[in-house]
Amino acid sequence: MMKAIVITQSGDPEVLRMQERPSPTLQNGEVRIDVKASGINRPDVFQRMGGYPAPAGVPDDIPGLEVAGMIAEVSSEEHKWKVGDKVCALVAGGGYATEVVAPASQCLPIPDGFTFEEAASLPETFFTVWSNVFDRGQFKKGESFLIHGGTSGIGVTAIQMVKAMGGKVYATAGTKEKCDYAEKLGAIKCVNYKEGGFEKALKEVNPDGIDVILDMVGGDYTAKNINLLNPDGRLVIINAMKDAESTINMKKVMVKRLTITGSTLRARSPEFKGQIAAKLEKYIWPKLADGTIKPIIYKSFPLAEASKAHELMESSEHIGKIVLLV
Repeated sequence: MMKAIVITQSGDPEVLRMQERPSPTLQNGEVRIDVKASGINRPDVFQRMGGYPAPAGVPDDIPGLEVAGMIAEVSSEEHKWKVGDKVCALVAGGGYATEVVAPASQCLPIPDGFTFEEAASLPETFFTVWSNVFDRGQFKKGESFLIHGGTSGIGVTAIQMVKAMGGKVYATAGTKEKCDYAEKLGAIKCVNYKEGGFEKALKEVNPDGIDVILDMVGGDYTAKNINLLNPDGRLVIINAMKDAESTINMKKVMVKRLTITGSTLRARSPEFKGQIAAKLEKYIWPKLADGTIKPIIYKSFPLAEASKAHELMESSEHIGKIVLLV
């Protein structure tokens, strides 16, 4: 048996309760991880509220998309990992628990000197940013990049990764404190979207335009993003927190030869996620090891206080990641 945080019914954070559950069954190609820390992400909140169901074969009442811990068991055909290895892993669910099984291909070594707490803050946002900015968005060194929500978990990851890979980074955020922090992380300019339109402000500081935009907002941001993009620019949409529907000028899309794309990662195959893991280990993990990119953790909670962690997530007061300690 293991301990897990369970969604007892759809609703507010109080529906999250600690319970005992049977340990997950190890399948071919997987490893069992004794979890030491789990990352909190916005999709966990949506799942708790009943709006983000788990993929087939994944616990639908235990949230959690990223963990760090020690490998306790490996399947018979697994050769890369061994019992006792310290890893962090992207999982499709079930991460708020003392045990989890994960595809071996979705595990990454914990960078030297990192705590389990720091390592648990990495997988979900790093996989997401690499897949959407570098693979789908085809970001290239020297290009300009805009991230909305610059101090979210995705935001602090995207700013650091793109800057480390030679990009010129811009951001938006909702307070002066958050904008200052985004600029401290490496954004050339972070615009407070509550003090006026970000489109006008960014055109003033960067009249050359933006090559790649990563958007989690949707709604009326979409048309503004299109106005900001350079010819051959790419808009990558990973959420629509404001509105899933947008009105856009298709003539601008055609004249500027824009690419508008989007994705969700959770239901993709272990093979697909494993390819992302390999690229992260090659290109980004060395930058974590040498301190070029750093984990940004706002606050950690004991596993039993997952409801308090969700309350903080929903407040949007945080800068960076929120973590549960097991």
